[in-house]
Amino acid sequence: MRKQESEVKDRTIIDALIRDADVCRLAMCSEDEPYIVPMCFGHDDNSIYFHCAREGRKMDIIRKNERVCFELEGELRIARASKPCKWSIDYISVIGFGRASIVDDVEEKRKALTIIMDHYGGKGPYKYSEKAFDRAAIIKVEIDSMTCKKSL
Repeated sequence: MRKQESEVKDRTIIDALIRDADVCRLAMCSEDEPYIVPMCFGHDDNSIYFHCAREGRKMDIIRKNERVCFELEGELRIARASKPCKWSIDYISVIGFGRASIVDDVEEKRKALTIIMDHYGGKGPYKYSEKAFDRAAIIKVEIDSMTCKKSL
């Protein structure tokens, strides 16, 4: 990180940002072409879980390349100034790297869906219809590293 004074190392602050974020952007790479998509997610221990369709571009990419990057941000505010080039943005963000896999185990998939539902304010336990459960896919990202930066 270029600006060391902006780095956040306090895990409680990082966890709060992850807990409060509504969207996590998942970045992948297919051969030499990057692809990024905003997704619903849930976080537990050292993993992030994403809910998506069973087929599509991101699933095709992950089947070929497990390496991913993710990003979340919070507290965004435009900091206006008298001169246009002096404007900035106040924010806090997390960028992380990890390995993605598609969850096939039924119990792990059920657990992941519960983590995602809980993230958005649900209060389990949940009953998932078999049809909806079978149609859904879960991507699990095991986090290798994360950095957090704050500019407030």
